[in-house]
Parts: sequence; structure tokens; C-alpha cells
Amino acid sequence: MMCDDWRPTAPIENIRLRAALLAKTRQFFAARDVLEVETPLLSSATVSDPHLKSFSTRYSGPGLPLDTPLYLQTSPEAAMKRLLASGSGSIYQICKAFRDGESGARHNPEFTMLEWYRVGFDHIALMNEVEALVQSLLEMDSEFERLSYQSVFERYLRLDPHRASLDVLKACASNAGISAGLDELIIDRDGWLDLLMSHLIEPNLGQTVPTFIYDYPASQAALAKVRAGAPPLAERFELYITGLELANGYHELCDSCEFQRRFECDTLHRKASDGFVPDINRRLRAALDAGMPESAGVALGFDRLLMVAAECDSIADVGIFTVANA
Repeated sequence: MMCDDWRPTAPIENIRLRAALLAKTRQFFAARDVLEVETPLLSSATVSDPHLKSFSTRYSGPGLPLDTPLYLQTSPEAAMKRLLASGSGSIYQICKAFRDGESGARHNPEFTMLEWYRVGFDHIALMNEVEALVQSLLEMDSEFERLSYQSVFERYLRLDPHRASLDVLKACASNAGISAGLDELIIDRDGWLDLLMSHLIEPNLGQTVPTFIYDYPASQAALAKVRAGAPPLAERFELYITGLELANGYHELCDSCEFQRRFECDTLHRKASDGFVPDINRRLRAALDAGMPESAGVALGFDRLLMVAAECDSIADVGIFTVANA
């Protein structure tokens, strides 16, 4: 039978655009003396984040025990933090990342990620640099909007996300018609907050100018520092353009004991969801023990940035080949 899906899904002009923006990205970081690095895509450890699923494979050969499990990385975060702890200074990487179960107009299980870490930066300083990079790549002049997580909930839903009860969050979702059948699936406040954010708030973000959202609930800190206060806040941000999330950045957690605590919290969520409980990344824990410098880091979806630059609605239009015809 003749195969008729051999052609790239992206038009040639978008493939050329990808090459041009990759070159400009490298020029941007070279001008700032940020070192380009390349870390392994396969690792014996994988992410504990309950929202991310890894691809796994097994290795049979010299150097490791027979049939050793290895994981394709969901991001180069762990390896890059080990480099930071080794004294690399500020670094960046353009690489493939892999996430199982993610496919659609905005997702492909294999995608291109730009990730970088700036020694001595906090999340505010890193937002400034993300803005400068995106302005350069998209040839934009306007300043970006910056809104706290609390302020966008107050603006669009008229509720305080830090203090609203679980019943209030459920009622808000129900009134918007987006909660049918979800009571048994979404079991905590963060689940309902994520639902409200993704369905009712995100489509409004970055419609006139790109928008940063910052100061997330401490319960959504992932591996970001938490700033004490009432309420305590995670020093992280996300960037949106035309309702599309482009980047996720942290003022990085350096405390190895807190890293251990958050890993254990993640594993409880993993047991309750998909049952998979990864081992802790002992090499990353050791790097944090040795002393990772104060820094801020961000992951930016390069394919999504290309979607904005090419003014298209599907990752297939910029991804060359997708999982459907790889």
C-alpha cells in the first residue's frame, strides 16, 4: 500500500522560521555570556510531578545492570541543576523533551524546549530577561503585562484563590458549566484552581500584550522557593500570549531537605492518581546537598513560540513531523 503521509506537517516557510529563531536565540545568549550545554535525554531518574508522565525504556548492555529502566526526560531541569552545583555559571539548552499522553493542537509527546538558568537572578529579574528574549524573537516593542495569580482570579472570577473555600471553588466551576462529573476526579483545592485557571482565565491572558502571571499559591510551588507571608507565595511565573502558555519559571529551590519533602508529597499524589512512584533523583539531591547557587530558571516551549511567530493554531504547523507521522 502506498504511504501518503511522508511529507512534513509544517510548511517549508515555517521550517525556515524555526531555523532563523534558533539562530537568534543562540545570539541572544552569546551576547549575555550564557553557556550553551547539552545534557542526556535518557536518565535513570524521572520527574516526580504528578501532572507529568514519562516515557520509559530498558537498557541491556555494559555499564549498567541487565534490563535497567531509563526514562526520556520531561525537561533537562535535573541535569542542568547538577551543572549549576558543579560551578558552570549561567547556562541554557535547546533540546527535545518528552511527555507521554500529551497530543493535540498545542501538544506533541516530543517537543522542543528552551531552558535556561541565571546565577544570581530571582524570578523578577528572570521575567525581565524572558521579556527581552521574546521581544527580540517576535520583534515586539510593547512592554509585557504583569499580574499576580491573585489579581487574575479577582479580575475574571471575583474570588481570592488563596482564601476561597473548596465549596466556593466548586460552585464557581459549576456556575460556569465546567464541573459536570469531575467531583470524584479533582480531589483538592489545587485541582479546582487549575480547572478554573485553564478554562476561565487562561483564554483571556495575553490577548492584547503578552502577560506574566506570578506569585502562585505555595501549594503549587513545584521546585520554586516559597516566600513567607500571609499567605506564603511561590516565587514562580508563567508567560501567556493569546491564551497560550509559553514559559514557566522559578526562583529556584536550593534546600535539599525541602526538595526531599516535596518529592515525598508528590509521591502521595502519584499513588492516588496513576500508581507510579518514581525513586528520588539521588544525584540531584546530592547536588543540592553540595550547594546549588542562588539562581532562577525557566522552561520555554519553543514550538509554541513558533506558533505565535507564524500566527498558526496547531503545533503540527511548526513541528515538521508530529507523533502521527513521525
